[in-house]
Amino acid sequence: MNPSTTSPSCAQALAAAQTLGLDRLDAQLLLLHALGKPADARAWLLAHDTDVLPPQTAEDFRALSLRRAAGEPLAYIVGSKEFFGLALQVDARVLVPRPDTETLVNWALEVLQSPGMLAAPEILDLGTGSGAIALAIAHSLKTAGRQGHVVAVDASAGALDVARDNAARLGLDVDFVQSHWLQEVSEHFHLIVSNPPYIASADPHLDALTHEPLTALAAGPDGLDDIRAIVRQAPASLLPGGWLLLEHGYDQAVAVRELLVSGGFEQVQSRQDLAGIERCSGGLWPGG
Repeated sequence: MNPSTTSPSCAQALAAAQTLGLDRLDAQLLLLHALGKPADARAWLLAHDTDVLPPQTAEDFRALSLRRAAGEPLAYIVGSKEFFGLALQVDARVLVPRPDTETLVNWALEVLQSPGMLAAPEILDLGTGSGAIALAIAHSLKTAGRQGHVVAVDASAGALDVARDNAARLGLDVDFVQSHWLQEVSEHFHLIVSNPPYIASADPHLDALTHEPLTALAAGPDGLDDIRAIVRQAPASLLPGGWLLLEHGYDQAVAVRELLVSGGFEQVQSRQDLAGIERCSGGLWPGG
């Protein structure tokens, strides 16, 4: 039997995936995954669009496409997500790292490069998940030839397992602590960063995020419960002149700045993401 009558070509398989509702890029990345090829090999698909897929590959690709069509994040299906130039392994134990969070990392690195910062700063990432923020900072310091001690905290043992695996695979030295925010943290830091849950518990957008851990997304009626806890607890773990930087929702900047000011922080400000949305807010702890 001619295999072309039972198994589709690359182009036919991609077209079938798009009829399921997948966008072209997702379909291409899933097909590359099914073929065992890297995500940057999309040009290969164009050059081989008439190649007939092996039956097992076609079957695997169909199954992957159905998972994506059902709303499962692409990163969970392929098992990885790039963040700040790092390839991170992710699964349903952690949130998929978002590009918006790179705004927080860039601000953290700016703080760490400020004139008053020590050569070997102490840094804490609260709610580390896959380790994205902590590992991006650790990698940037290592690349710059700088010393620094990075600690990453999460309440979820499963998330810490994912983060530890990422750190080991990337060859980055980060300490991991299981703790609900700062409860089990005894050290003091020059910089605390966090991308905590900040979606209101009744927000309809949660319906589209059912594949990701709810505890890493929602934080009370107004979405600010965890940010309140962090702002309240952070001063006891910050050195004088240390910074607290927080990611938050698109419409929460004013409320978060008010929390920081009322909590005694100075130089309170916000930073915009690439879309021009105030995505992060932070302040300096005067201490002393």
